[in-house]
Amino acid sequence: MKKSLFTISMLMAVSSAVASPWSLDSCISYAVEHSLQVRQRIVEVRQGNVEVSSAKSGYLPTLGAQVSQGWNIGRGLTSDNTYADRNTSNTQWGVNLSLPLFDGLSTPRQVAYAKASLAAALQQLEAVRDNVTLNVIAGYLQVLYQKELHQEALHQEALSSYELTRRKALLEAGKIPEIDMLEAESQLAQDRMSVATSANDTRLALVDLAQLLYIDDIDGFDIESIDTDMLALTMAPLAELYARALGRSHAVAAARANITAAERGIDVAKTGYIPRLSFNAGIGSSYYTVSGFSNEPFGRQMRNNYATSMGFSLSIPIFDGLQTRNQVNRAKVQKVNAELQLDQAEQELMRQVQQAYYQADGARARLAAGETARDAANKAFEAMQEKYSVGRATPTDYEQAKSKALTATTQAIQARYELILRTRILDFLTTPSLL
Repeated sequence: MKKSLFTISMLMAVSSAVASPWSLDSCISYAVEHSLQVRQRIVEVRQGNVEVSSAKSGYLPTLGAQVSQGWNIGRGLTSDNTYADRNTSNTQWGVNLSLPLFDGLSTPRQVAYAKASLAAALQQLEAVRDNVTLNVIAGYLQVLYQKELHQEALHQEALSSYELTRRKALLEAGKIPEIDMLEAESQLAQDRMSVATSANDTRLALVDLAQLLYIDDIDGFDIESIDTDMLALTMAPLAELYARALGRSHAVAAARANITAAERGIDVAKTGYIPRLSFNAGIGSSYYTVSGFSNEPFGRQMRNNYATSMGFSLSIPIFDGLQTRNQVNRAKVQKVNAELQLDQAEQELMRQVQQAYYQADGARARLAAGETARDAANKAFEAMQEKYSVGRATPTDYEQAKSKALTATTQAIQARYELILRTRILDFLTTPSLL
């Protein structure tokens, strides 16, 4: 029932949200809130809080009560060493208290271990949120990239449609052969196919983004445009970027917290070598009857048999079959594994920073060259249009110039969005508050 209510409320929220375009921030917030991986980590954090509370309970005493009733029916041995038929009954009750005075430092070390594990779980939760955010950024920019390619395809279709109309008029005037008009029809058909393909690629990119947001019904789902002027942005040196990323990486912080937890685990294992001292106390009474004999009343027996007890218990480990030593060795191995995981997390962060840095640097260079090539190709196409309109160029020359302009424009668009994506990743890895 809870799942159904959650699903209904989520669908209602989605249906109201898809009516207007989503911003990048709203996509990130929604994806983080509804991510299954994030929700799993939240459950692990809750479990960590429970473990901390459970560890602290080791400081508390234990108090228990018990009541028993038993019967013995049939022959039994009597006090004069003969057997006789005797039916007996026995009623007992008692209350026992056990108070740990010194548990070999087990409880404080268990608490420290639980807190360290909780700290690691919190950092792992934030690391998962980081991954979700980066995936949404990449998906969001992919949609914008496909949209811009679609607009360029529409522009090419409009040019081809105009050219076909123009050639039809020239053909009717007898100024061009029919093959020129047929080539224009073929080019328009190809451009329309490109429009359909780019439109479908845009829809697929929106579907991929919606899946990252866990949205099933994407009718009307769309996103807002963002500032894509990133050419003037300057980046800090790679070493500085990595140092900043290292200081805020939740994945690295989680790995460090796991080392701390492993160290606390070694301390917990070593408590098996330490003696334990506890205080025990108890009260109780009993009622006993034997058939064929005169038995005192229940109340009198309970008063007469009432007893109290108290004492101390000291447990000194001498030899436990090497169990404590093996537990300590296992805990040490876990620490070594945690240290290797930290090295891996730092290397992965370095790889991410280096990859984003050099891809952004390369995209910046490609964008500068691509925009120059695009402007030159567009100017060449405009010049070719003028020459073609006065009959000084062939249809083949016209289509080649148009194709070169399209290729240069597409390459510039690709380089710009590559630069935007990699720069956004660097911003997030080093200064996530900027996103």
